[in-house]
Amino acid sequence: MKKYSIKICSGILLFTALLVSCTDSFVDRDPVYSIDSENYFNSEEDYNKALIAAYDMLQSTYVNVLLGEIASDNTLSGGESANDVIGFQQVDEMTHTAVNSNLRDLWNWMFAGVNRANYILEFKDKTNFNGKEQIIAEARFLRAYYHFELVKWFGAIPLKGDARFKLGDEKNIPRSPVSEVYASIEDDLEYAIANLSVVAPQTGRATKGAAQALLGKAYLYQDKFDEAADVLEDLIIDDNYSLVTNYNAIFENSGENGTESVFEVQYSDAEGAGFGCLQCSEGNVAVGFNGIRNYSGPLFDSGYSFNVPTQDVFDAFEVGDNRRDASILDIVTFAAANSATYGTGYKHTGFFNRKYLPRQGDANIGDQNLTNPNNYRAIRYSDVLLMAAEAYNRGGIDDAKARTYLNLVRRRAFGNTSHDVSASGSALTDFILAERRLELVGEGHRFFDLVRTNRAAAAITGFTPNKNEIFPIPIEEIQFSNGNWQQNPNY
Repeated sequence: MKKYSIKICSGILLFTALLVSCTDSFVDRDPVYSIDSENYFNSEEDYNKALIAAYDMLQSTYVNVLLGEIASDNTLSGGESANDVIGFQQVDEMTHTAVNSNLRDLWNWMFAGVNRANYILEFKDKTNFNGKEQIIAEARFLRAYYHFELVKWFGAIPLKGDARFKLGDEKNIPRSPVSEVYASIEDDLEYAIANLSVVAPQTGRATKGAAQALLGKAYLYQDKFDEAADVLEDLIIDDNYSLVTNYNAIFENSGENGTESVFEVQYSDAEGAGFGCLQCSEGNVAVGFNGIRNYSGPLFDSGYSFNVPTQDVFDAFEVGDNRRDASILDIVTFAAANSATYGTGYKHTGFFNRKYLPRQGDANIGDQNLTNPNNYRAIRYSDVLLMAAEAYNRGGIDDAKARTYLNLVRRRAFGNTSHDVSASGSALTDFILAERRLELVGEGHRFFDLVRTNRAAAAITGFTPNKNEIFPIPIEEIQFSNGNWQQNPNY
């Protein structure tokens, strides 16, 4: 890795040399930028600042959430026209290729997160202080989080241990098999579980429970049902989380970081942003993209009408399920009842993702569509219960326990026990997976749930088996690797 101070200062010196002659007094001056990447980490404060930088890349995962829904049968791409964010349209129609700019962003931003975590880990032994184990554990949790996103989107990816990637690595470091990537994720999360606190030192930071939940999810994605059941059961028994009684309140600003939140990506509307650097936004960009086009009325702000729910997912809710209207806004019905007006965009369905719609009353400094403060509920306790139910059922371990956890979620949804499920075996599997769709609609999980359970081809229009389970490596990466990396099959 080049030293950042050298890069900056040499640029200044080269420009200056064209204007003035050098003098001894100029040469002997202390450099303006005396700190570089190699002589950092001299204090606890340095480690904490680097950790903040590693957390910061979580805010760019808004695109992961958007595309995870658009790629599925839950939503359509939407927008203004067929040419509005071409990358979204391609993913929706399963016509995406290696030149898709939104997939390239996802790859780049997640690897930026890996590199920032690795920066800490590369220098983990440089300076000792009380509490460093917590920082190292958080860095390893974050690396696991970014690696998990990368492996589920792209399959095999390069790994570099506790070291930063540098220019030229793409020609020498191979893409590690998926099994090795998951082994790295598991190792990081086991360390995190052993060293993280049950209660976060600050709101939004990783906890032992967050690491347990993510490890359980990683096991589930590999069909390691026994391991998933064990770690998720430990999390449930620890009893540090609970379902929020009122599902409607979870996704309001007042519901952020509640008892159901196992891990939540923090956003703010206090700092402006621009389209020139979407990953720089402190706000949730997906929220403005989800917004109702040309909206005028109560409660909500307008937006760009991307990621619009389908009639199919709206109709999938049973009568009496309180989650439907909290999750999906029927704009026709709402507008008529509230004297609201709105515009229609491309692939308009009449529905919007209510969980992540822009709300009135937010500061939205700068472009309001880029600086919405709505936190992303990355892992909720209901997700944990449904993952545990799936592991117990699909692993053939304990259908009774699977039903218990499934029905806890359903009782919250209906407000009674009249809709409890009594099925077992494959019929119970169908109920659990259907429940995941309804409970987590709009939260970016659906595509990957369909893929990992081999149901994507039957559910997603245009899905090609043995191709669309993962997405193409950006063409630039393939070209830079000079033959070291091969493109994913059939792209």
